[in-house]
Amino acid sequence: MVERQSPPSPDVPGANDGSGPTANAAKVALRDQLLTARHRRGLLEVGAAGRAIAEHILATPEVRRAATVAAYVSIGAEPGTSALLDGLVALGKRVVLPVVLPGLDLDWAVYHGPTALAPARRGLLEPVGPRLGKEAVATADVVLVPGLAVSPTGLRMGQGGGCYDRALARVPVGTPVWVLLYEDEVGLAVPAEPHDRSVTGVVSPSGLVRISG
Repeated sequence: MVERQSPPSPDVPGANDGSGPTANAAKVALRDQLLTARHRRGLLEVGAAGRAIAEHILATPEVRRAATVAAYVSIGAEPGTSALLDGLVALGKRVVLPVVLPGLDLDWAVYHGPTALAPARRGLLEPVGPRLGKEAVATADVVLVPGLAVSPTGLRMGQGGGCYDRALARVPVGTPVWVLLYEDEVGLAVPAEPHDRSVTGVVSPSGLVRISG
């Protein structure tokens, strides 16, 4: 596993972070740019990135000692998560995956393998079986989330629905929250809005970078 430590950076609202009335417009522009770049990635790159990311995550002490890991099923050109999910199960971890609710909040259910996934809204695959409730994410020892970019201070850019901002508000302070990205999506200037939730690390094909607050 390759691991690096990101130096602490001051987070001063309004100071070169894109917050304020233009933040939303800046986010839309950056999101479009990042999505366009992702759509150009081939299946081989998507799969290779996912396998490399899985290798790094599965070797971390946080995951090794975790009982429950919150993860997700990748779609489209996101770094693939098949190898990650298989690896977590092979390690004997309880894996919980998100279920998108009508109000764009997240419920959770236990992952029982790829054959226990069903098509859902927004082109997602979601676990079948009993729902655990929105607070179930708080029981995870490690939370792995999708994204499009992350800033040097841990500001995460998502798809714009706000699902994970709602969910991450329930995660206890101190729980590792890592976003899975490609190399060129790491360390970007992500515009900030008041509802945005930060992550504590980013995992790309080159390794894990821990983000200091």
